[in-house]
Amino acid sequence: MSHATFSTPDLTVFCSLDELGLEVVGQHIGHDRAVLECRRTEPDPWCHGCGAEATSRGTTARRLAHEPFGHRPTTLLVRVRRYRCSHCGRTWREDLTAAADTRAKLSRRGIRWALEAIVIDHLSVARAAAGLGVSWHTANSAILAEGHRVLIDDPARFDGVTAIGVDEHVWRHTRHGDKCVTVIIDLTPIREQTGPARLLDMVEGRSKQVFKTWLAERPATWREGVDVVAMEGFTGFKTAAAEEIPDAVAVMDPFHVVQLAGHALDDCRRRVQRDTFGRRGRSSDPLYGARHTLHTGEALLTDRQRERLLRLFADEQHIEVEATWGIYQRMIIAYRHPDRATGKTLMQKLIDDVTTGVPVALKEIRKLGRTLKRRAADVLAYFDRPGTSNGPTEAINGRLEHLRGSALGFRNSVNYIARSLLETDGFKPLLHPKMRRAGLGPLR
Repeated sequence: MSHATFSTPDLTVFCSLDELGLEVVGQHIGHDRAVLECRRTEPDPWCHGCGAEATSRGTTARRLAHEPFGHRPTTLLVRVRRYRCSHCGRTWREDLTAAADTRAKLSRRGIRWALEAIVIDHLSVARAAAGLGVSWHTANSAILAEGHRVLIDDPARFDGVTAIGVDEHVWRHTRHGDKCVTVIIDLTPIREQTGPARLLDMVEGRSKQVFKTWLAERPATWREGVDVVAMEGFTGFKTAAAEEIPDAVAVMDPFHVVQLAGHALDDCRRRVQRDTFGRRGRSSDPLYGARHTLHTGEALLTDRQRERLLRLFADEQHIEVEATWGIYQRMIIAYRHPDRATGKTLMQKLIDDVTTGVPVALKEIRKLGRTLKRRAADVLAYFDRPGTSNGPTEAINGRLEHLRGSALGFRNSVNYIARSLLETDGFKPLLHPKMRRAGLGPLR
């Protein structure tokens, strides 16, 4: 700070109005907002038809919401000069396209502030509208339009993608209408260890055709560059990828593989509970009381949890639960093994064990074995391709849950998709002030 160069205070520069071609000529500080009276920096009195100098015919006022300073909205009261050419009779007004679009209610700096508030600070549209001093619909329309223009519609955001993840996401909980969207994640930064994964796109609906159509819309060169597709157990995604990007390797990510084993463990516990007591579990029942402990990795169990499981498995009625729990734990050990080659061997042995010679009574393990046998190549492919887990998808889902909460829900899927793309930090490096000063991704 001691080496900073100071200059004469200038309200025009402080408010960044020089970037808009405006200068401040007056101010009014009200109790609810600050109003800055502005004029265009360079008048334009020359007729665009004949080139003669025109006569000023007064001014007209135009109000633009500007970026706020503190908690008080700032409004620009722009005095727009009107001219009439005495030679050819032509009339016109000064051009303000540098400051705002035609009929826009926000200045360009105001729109930029609102977009950064959404993308960087994760504010709600209501809070951004309050900061600008405009209605929610005005702010929302401006933010989405600018977000599409400079970020979402930029084709360069798909460049350099070599690994993608695909998953479903429930965006609304209603009885009517499509509740799911298909989420496509860029896992390339995770594989290359250059940064976090990012939300690449989101498509309404959840089916093979939805994902297949999205892939078909991408350029052929882009599809050829994708060599890995991480996905859940839904076979529709696998079929779509095989048809549109046949050279890409399908990877069934660990999150959903372990989830399958977890579901088998829960189904077995519930079945044994019903067979033993003839009813659903209650808080006093051992199986119900241990439902969370059963899903804890063995290496992470506390002494108290170990004692609970020992008492649970000491009962011969729970032997099927113990067997299913053992399969679940073996799967976790395979994925957590520090040596991927050893982990792959352990997983292959597990798949072999659950697909042959399993007693008929262990119906949940037999069902799990059929799934793992059918998707064995996809499950084992993970160990040869690190960084291809759909785990980042679940992290992004957490951001989307926060978005829905701050917005109090969504009814329009188009708006939800646009807001999701802006909310999940994928565009944050392009807008962050430090990034812009470093010359990385300037806002156009």
